[in-house]
Amino acid sequence: MDIRSKIILIAGPTASGKSNFAIRLAKKINGEIINADSMQVYNEFKILSARLKLKEQKDIVHHLYGFHSVKKRFSTGVWLKLANEKINQIKKRKKETILVGGTGLYFKALTNGLVKIPNILLKNRNKIRNLHKKLGQKKFYSKLIELDPLTKKTIDLNDTQRSIRAYEVKTFTKKSLFDWYKNTRSIFEKDDFFKIYIDFPRPKLIERINERTDLMLKEGAIKEVKNFIKLKIKKDNSSNKIIGINEISQLLKNRLDLGDVKELISIKTRQYAKRQSTWARGQMPDWIKLDPKDLNKFLKKI
Repeated sequence: MDIRSKIILIAGPTASGKSNFAIRLAKKINGEIINADSMQVYNEFKILSARLKLKEQKDIVHHLYGFHSVKKRFSTGVWLKLANEKINQIKKRKKETILVGGTGLYFKALTNGLVKIPNILLKNRNKIRNLHKKLGQKKFYSKLIELDPLTKKTIDLNDTQRSIRAYEVKTFTKKSLFDWYKNTRSIFEKDDFFKIYIDFPRPKLIERINERTDLMLKEGAIKEVKNFIKLKIKKDNSSNKIIGINEISQLLKNRLDLGDVKELISIKTRQYAKRQSTWARGQMPDWIKLDPKDLNKFLKKI
């Protein structure tokens, strides 16, 4: 199997071993690695974002890790621009390109292009969020289907974030989110990519998540959150979505004990992993699904 000259994408749920597999692959094919995880871009969160330590990178060049401050906003559009630049630079060096991460939207933007929807005023977006809060997801989703029937086949009932986005786009642009998608293209061709999804069995994944949560707290996650709180970052900043910030904040206020914090972070991480897997089933049908036990066989075939 020759995957050289392709742009290799490696995805999978959190704690599935994506980063280590990417390093092993990079060593074999003389590759460089680009981050495709929205939380690992932040300089201030090395531990809670599960970013690899320098010694774990095993002399492989890594790009777009820990380069951006939580003090500044970051978006999928910014990531895509930087990722495209890095891909071209790596190609010029005659090396192989590997992107690895758990942010499905980043991969979708890279392979399909980024939808250029007109800006919607914050006050209008808040109206939709308030409506969602008032109705709850189930009733809100029913109203969304009435408003925009195209969403029924493409947005899951439990996908709160995409439901809200589709509703606000249809309401304030008078055009379906999926009509906007039709006019969007990647700068690359479909055949330029080789896509791998590490499909980790859930029982084992839960065990790995629990172990990683315990290690994060031992290695300094509490100190990271203390430092983050001092920065007084606005609540709507995407960095606030990092799992563990809220739970550790409650610990620092003596509202939770350490055992509760461990359990809550593990639960939230498991829920996040489940959402990633659900998203992958709907959005990544053409990706090669690999069980972790088959990764060694895959590497031998290359």
